[in-house]
Amino acid sequence: MSPRLPRVTGKEMIKFLETKGFSVIRIVGSHYRLRHPKGVYVTVPVHGKRILGIGLTLRILKDANISLEEYTEHFEK
Repeated sequence: MSPRLPRVTGKEMIKFLETKGFSVIRIVGSHYRLRHPKGVYVTVPVHGKRILGIGLTLRILKDANISLEEYTEHFEK
């Protein structure tokens, strides 16, 4: 059975992505656009303290080319 997917807020997701080399390039409303030096772009919604949905979390990780193992290991610390 696969490990449980950590549930995080938009701000926590942005902090995680920043540890992977992404940086915020623009903010429009509550949506943060991040870019990796390799040219990968990701958009993360930040709606206060609301937790990101599982589907959205998986989509962000897929767009960012980050494995589930990498993601879960980071939040198990």
